[in-house]
Amino acid sequence: MRDGGNLAIAALEQRLPGARCWYGPCRYTSARINTRGKFEQRYGRFEAHIELPRRQGLWPAFWILGSNFGAVRWPICVEIDIMEHLGREPRTVHGTIHGPDYSGGAGIGKPYTPADFADQFHVFALEWEPGALRWYVDGVHYQTRTPADLPEDARWVFDQPFFMILNLAVGGGWGSARFPQRMLVDYVRVYERVDSR
Repeated sequence: MRDGGNLAIAALEQRLPGARCWYGPCRYTSARINTRGKFEQRYGRFEAHIELPRRQGLWPAFWILGSNFGAVRWPICVEIDIMEHLGREPRTVHGTIHGPDYSGGAGIGKPYTPADFADQFHVFALEWEPGALRWYVDGVHYQTRTPADLPEDARWVFDQPFFMILNLAVGGGWGSARFPQRMLVDYVRVYERVDSR
């Protein structure tokens, strides 16, 4: 869906005949867009200019997943969350890494809480090089992760190609939103890392 020249990932309250969710009949629809099988890259800068919705019960995200997903399952395939936002926390976004020994609630990351994120565009970015990941919001660097941040005996596994994902999830135990809701995407850009020799 397009909205004023922007990509709109919409969440709607609607029941689809025959659709079942883990909790019972599905009450909402939304979307996920990914570049799996079309574009993947190792290292560089990944950025997107996104307007986030403002409501509890919504979970927009911009993330990358190891291209070996399918051959191996999560979290062995490895995940980097460039931006996750819980609607119940309008002033906070999260950047997190998930690997074989640090996934789900044990993911390694940091929240960034400078201002209200909802209802205006922001640039969310990740700069990735061998041995280092750096997160930015609107040009402000707010965290770096290196092998030194991993649990003891955990391996640094962020050295393979990844594909990108943009999605707007709905649900969880966070209350409910008014619908429709949407995440607007002005652009997504990826820059290749050029080694200086």
